[in-house]
Amino acid sequence: MPKKTNTRVSSTKKSSWFREIGKVKLGLFILGFLLYANTLTHDYVMDDAIVITDNMYTQEGFSGIPGILTKDTFFGFFKEEGKANLVQGGRYRPFTLIMFALEQAIFGDTPFIGHLINVLLYAFTGVLLYIILLRLMASQKTQVMKYLLPLLASLLFVTHPMHTEAVANIKGRDEIMALLGGLGALYYLLRAHDTKALKYTVMAVVAFFIGLMSKENTITFLAIIPLSFVYFTKSDLTKGMKYLGWLLIPTIVFLILRFSVLDVNFGAEPMELMNNPFVKINGNIYVPFSGGEKLATIIYTLGLYIKLLIFPHPLTHDYYPRHIDIMSFGDWQVILSAVVYIAIAFFAITGIKKKSIWSFTAIYFIATLSIVSNIVFPIGTNMSERFMYMPSVGFCLALAYAILLISQKIRNNNYDKLALISVVVIALGYGTKTFVRNFDWKTNDTLFLTDAEVSVNSAKLQNAVGGTLIAQASQLAEGSEKEAKLNKAVASLDRALAVHPNYKNAYLLRGNAHNNLKNFDIAILDYNQALRLDPDYQEAMNNLIITYKQAGRHFGETLGDINKAKQYLMQAVNLAPNDYETNRLLGVTYGVEGNHSLAIQYFRKASELQPNNAQAWANLSKAYFYVGDTQNQNETRSKALALDPNAFDN
Repeated sequence: MPKKTNTRVSSTKKSSWFREIGKVKLGLFILGFLLYANTLTHDYVMDDAIVITDNMYTQEGFSGIPGILTKDTFFGFFKEEGKANLVQGGRYRPFTLIMFALEQAIFGDTPFIGHLINVLLYAFTGVLLYIILLRLMASQKTQVMKYLLPLLASLLFVTHPMHTEAVANIKGRDEIMALLGGLGALYYLLRAHDTKALKYTVMAVVAFFIGLMSKENTITFLAIIPLSFVYFTKSDLTKGMKYLGWLLIPTIVFLILRFSVLDVNFGAEPMELMNNPFVKINGNIYVPFSGGEKLATIIYTLGLYIKLLIFPHPLTHDYYPRHIDIMSFGDWQVILSAVVYIAIAFFAITGIKKKSIWSFTAIYFIATLSIVSNIVFPIGTNMSERFMYMPSVGFCLALAYAILLISQKIRNNNYDKLALISVVVIALGYGTKTFVRNFDWKTNDTLFLTDAEVSVNSAKLQNAVGGTLIAQASQLAEGSEKEAKLNKAVASLDRALAVHPNYKNAYLLRGNAHNNLKNFDIAILDYNQALRLDPDYQEAMNNLIITYKQAGRHFGETLGDINKAKQYLMQAVNLAPNDYETNRLLGVTYGVEGNHSLAIQYFRKASELQPNNAQAWANLSKAYFYVGDTQNQNETRSKALALDPNAFDN
């Protein structure tokens, strides 16, 4: 009988090109950099305000570092005790804020530097992942598994579009550094395992601590790292736990620091829709989801993560209520998602004994996803694409492995080339999507207006779009273009309020839009509604007073409706009796009406409020003229002329 040819080996002998490790590392780095190079000219966007531009500690540079280390991550933005803990548990992520403070101290407010560092770190992450996978796959039997699988998985990771939020948004550096910390710890412990050198263990401890201080989800590597040794080295679970022991040192230090800065008591879940997506309106108050609704909604979002990892379109930065609707176990998407995760759990469990790659990728994915799943603890939103940055490593490895196995089934000879072509095609699609998606992150305007077409039912995003359109309209001259933008803003804010009827900021913004459209009565209703929700809402009160004044001026000067003008102006003066402009306008209104005694009353009040205003005294002098009070007319005339010789020219 003729001897069987080992087609796997013969195939790989012809394809030793993928063993050019140095070239692959360089290629991955260049690819990662080029994919995000178009973000280098972008502005600060979205949450960059919280951690950079409006964060008092970051803006202080070197001197702000003590504050960063001793306060909640958001304290420097809110500048008020308690507000930083709007979402349960608080945030203690000082490492990336320290990076931002150092960049501020050295380069000033330069978004280019922040974007450049993010891109470089991301490109380096792709290379580090490749190096680690090479080491983990070193015990595999074929050259394809040893060398090509790490390349394919790393290529998918570098090009994946769900990473755009983590990289294109400077604030996303916490995600980048958290993964780098976990991968760095794994890399150095692998080196320590191979060389027995203590220095690598120390480096692993440092890397892990940096990851934890960047974002808490690095803690999931406490499970990933020992499992990596058990699955891919000759270590048993006991030896794997030895490495876990080393990692407990930075973990304990981090937890001590975290709980010394933040409140250990997590407290009750907030009953406010923008900080708790699992509440719904019942009458005029928000009540919690039922247990079934909450679990079904969570399961649905977990399935949506899988869908977006496979087919990343459409993407959005905003999954706030109700972009994700209230789900039930009667929805087929929920059932499908549950089935998918049962399958993942099945692969995880059944492959433990064989130490299969399927099992490892499943455990990795579930472990790193768990902390942002809303199952372990609430995270304040339904989901976010940046939360997939760390779990996507498991997905990319699983997808690359699946493509290799399928390629081998289709073509046993030279299946490595088929696998490579397949992954390159996917990577081209992913990379194109990534490059194009980056442009949306250029400014808040581009991001909000683009993603609003996807997150149509997100109250938060529709509110932001309303504010953006109002700001854009304010830069335009009166006319149809300005009116169209304001009407579009109203439509967005209507959608926000339909989802979140107690959204005080949406009422404020809609009031602003209607004010600019001269729909004064509607604007007044919106401001009053905002004040009913929050009686201390000073911005709504200020805008209400301004609207009453503007309505009074409009009806008096433009429409000649003196009675209407008086009604609005009296409302304004009742709210702000010491407002100069309101008193002046009332003086003018009563003067036009012929009630000069009341005109004098309000002009006198105006002159008392602004005694150095020549026009105030001139108005009062004219009013005295109409009642024949020559003495007061002359006195006030003299005061006006002393302040401005041209006071009576108009």
